[in-house]
Amino acid sequence: MTTEGSSSISRRGLLGAFAATAITAAPTFSNAAGFLRGGGDIRRLRMYSGRTGESIDTIYWIEGKYIKEAVKEINYFMRDWRTDGVKTIDTRTIDIMAASHNLLDAGKPYMMLSGYRSPQTNNMLRSRSRGVAKNSLHMKGQAVDLRLGDRSVGQIAKAAAACRAGGVGRYSGSNFVHMDCGPVRTWGR
Repeated sequence: MTTEGSSSISRRGLLGAFAATAITAAPTFSNAAGFLRGGGDIRRLRMYSGRTGESIDTIYWIEGKYIKEAVKEINYFMRDWRTDGVKTIDTRTIDIMAASHNLLDAGKPYMMLSGYRSPQTNNMLRSRSRGVAKNSLHMKGQAVDLRLGDRSVGQIAKAAAACRAGGVGRYSGSNFVHMDCGPVRTWGR
């Protein structure tokens, strides 16, 4: 993970860069079942946060195995920026995000609006908006709100819904899509 204006190369980063060269050789659809077909043999997640100025570009899964350090980095990146609280993000949500991005063949990283939310943050947001669920999956590390600069809300939602792996909410007025690994369902317009 980097902050704007700084860069660092870790051992895992070098491994990731090496593995990234193999992405072009990886098939668009692997033999995996369901939504993971869009994930490929190498799964990569690219996001930035306008709230913290941080960005992440990491390969977190190679040939059937999660890379523990990369998932830990994703957990930290998706923390509640208001409280600095970190929660283990459900890897199913990470997979939905990566598969959707891959299905969109998007060139830009996601902009993450909200990942993990502490109960305090969720309650504060609920007091300001009727659209925030009392028992939000964000508090369990199972949901994320994203936008993508080169794709519309409709396109992102359609890709996420094609995964048939969780909830997809379209928030066109606020220009973001909610993705979670809860029951398969869709809402919004």
